[in-house]
Amino acid sequence: MNEQEFAQRLRQYRKDKGMTQQELADLVGVSRQTIMQLERSRYNPSMLLAYSIAQVFGVTIEDLFEFREA
Repeated sequence: MNEQEFAQRLRQYRKDKGMTQQELADLVGVSRQTIMQLERSRYNPSMLLAYSIAQVFGVTIEDLFEFREA
């Protein structure tokens, strides 16, 4: 998966929910800077953080990351 695709998908899910970076950060227990870094493709989330983000948006981790076979 391309990190840029994840970053764009994360940003789009957040905007679709009308959520700020801070609101998402609060819901998943990280700083706003962490969300900002994720949306800029400068940080890869742990599995726990990815799961928490997916739960907030009501999607699966697979939807969030869009895993594909090479």
